[in-house]
Amino acid sequence: MPETYPSRDFIGYGTQPPICHWPNGATLAVSIGINYEEGAENFLPDNGLRESVGEVGSSVGADQRDVWNESFFEYGSRVGVWRLLRLMAKYEIPATFFLSALAGERNPAVASAIVKEGHEASGHGYRWREYHELTAEERREDIRRCVESIGRLTGETPVGWLNRYAPTPDTRALLMEAGNFLYDNNAYNDDIPYYSLVGTARTPFLVLPYSMELNDARAWRGAMLSPTEYEDFLCRAFDQLYADSMEVAPRMMSVGLHCRISGTPGRTSAVENFLRHAQGHDGVWFARRDQIARWWLEKMPPPLSES
Repeated sequence: MPETYPSRDFIGYGTQPPICHWPNGATLAVSIGINYEEGAENFLPDNGLRESVGEVGSSVGADQRDVWNESFFEYGSRVGVWRLLRLMAKYEIPATFFLSALAGERNPAVASAIVKEGHEASGHGYRWREYHELTAEERREDIRRCVESIGRLTGETPVGWLNRYAPTPDTRALLMEAGNFLYDNNAYNDDIPYYSLVGTARTPFLVLPYSMELNDARAWRGAMLSPTEYEDFLCRAFDQLYADSMEVAPRMMSVGLHCRISGTPGRTSAVENFLRHAQGHDGVWFARRDQIARWWLEKMPPPLSES
């Protein structure tokens, strides 16, 4: 498949961002995205690859199982996900779970709990794999398997997509081809949704920008922020986006969490304190990403396709 990713856009909305108030007049939408990947990461017996991303560095050879690192992922599935689910229930916050389907298959109780407790199950690949390492046909098949598996596990068809690391130039075209997706999360270039023109027909497709700045990976492996620094960072970002929403145009805040990171005892309180901070402000809408997408599609419909 030829590359269909649009040309790079350095302008965006510029000085004229759209004024789209969220439900009940809210000015800032806060999206909590919980990545559930544990069990879908690279695993030698599964796919001949060893997962290199972990809590600490590894000296184990690439051709050997690193059972130490494997156990960190198991913590996220055995304990961390349930702690985060309890936290969302405590503050009555609907979240989006970026669900790697194989992880759900290996712990079906989690997949069931996600939708039972009112959260969104969004596509995060069948395996937690780098898409740029796959062929177009392999990417197409991974999307198909992910959609089929999540539907079987949860009874709901995913309408959003986020893959590991970078999308490929044809990712949005493949999502449109699949037919069930409303939006793509694979962008880090704005604070509000926008439409990307895809394919030769330049068909508009909704993008809900994600954020690595506010991802809890910044408080992992001791390399960036401590939990208290991460909490402060989230609160500072919220305060700025809240001010922008009041003074310029309504914004969206995307917070990315992982069960093996923020689901651990020493890090959960940072997320909880941020939630308290955000809920102490008026005009804040905590929403699933599919809720944000549907609202934007209704209030800010896409332009006609360019042919």
